[in-house]
Amino acid sequence: MPSMTALSHPSGLQPGDRAPDFRLPASGGRTVSSAALLGKPYLLYFYPKADTPGCTTQACGLQDVLPKFDADGLTIIGVSLDPVAKIDKFATKYGLQFPLASDEDHVVAEAYGTWVEKSMYGRTSMGMERSSFLVDGQGIIRNVWRRVKPATHAALVAEAFRDLSAGA
Repeated sequence: MPSMTALSHPSGLQPGDRAPDFRLPASGGRTVSSAALLGKPYLLYFYPKADTPGCTTQACGLQDVLPKFDADGLTIIGVSLDPVAKIDKFATKYGLQFPLASDEDHVVAEAYGTWVEKSMYGRTSMGMERSSFLVDGQGIIRNVWRRVKPATHAALVAEAFRDLSAGA
């Protein structure tokens, strides 16, 4: 499968910035929102498309470390442009316990700078950049990962969250 590369990237959010507010429908009939997470650290990760190889690797990697994150108080939320029905099917298929949120109109993706121009086979189009934001309990972004590698994502988050927890 050819790789898509981001052509243009807004400077976007940086560590130390306030995380943009969000409220989205999510898998399992849930709703996720920044307001409900106030006082709790969370990982908001953006992925291109449910039930594709890279997105499955990434989600299952996070699911594998979820018990440790839960015990330490970190909430994980995945965000894609997929409709809720599709992400529900994806979550059920792989036993994903954390919420997958639907941002069909890409408003949240735009706020986080993950809705970017991409190129494949010489054609450009807009799409979701695989990116993650580790946010502390006060709503401040502590880590940003752009163009995340699905296989190593969970380990990066675990290390950064351990550092964040140690500094708390």
